[in-house]
Amino acid sequence: MKIEQIATSKAPQAVGPYSQGIKVEAGSLIFTSGQLPIIPETGELLKDDIKKETLQSLKNVEAILKESGATIEDIVKVNVYIRNMAEFPLINEVYEEFFGEHKPARSLVEVAKLPKDGNIEIEAIAVI
Repeated sequence: MKIEQIATSKAPQAVGPYSQGIKVEAGSLIFTSGQLPIIPETGELLKDDIKKETLQSLKNVEAILKESGATIEDIVKVNVYIRNMAEFPLINEVYEEFFGEHKPARSLVEVAKLPKDGNIEIEAIAVI
């Protein structure tokens, strides 16, 4: 599958470690449900450290993709829901380290409440 980052000066530049858009050749789509920072082995919901919470949510997304035969490199779109926009820079640090040079399109919005009173929830769309 070919993934191409879309970048144009005719739209605002990304304000974080993601692309303005992604173009993909036809393939199979995978949609993950939103992933809270729950440790699968224990069922514990991580709280009080947004960096650890972000990483766990991303690892949960990655585990779902692996089960379907995909990798994080196949992700074309990520939606991130957070309870506190002031944590945006900390989330970006973890997000950028996790994805490296791969920069899927992304939306990040602050919400009033998340399931289980979580602080972050992440979902992704991948193409294989």
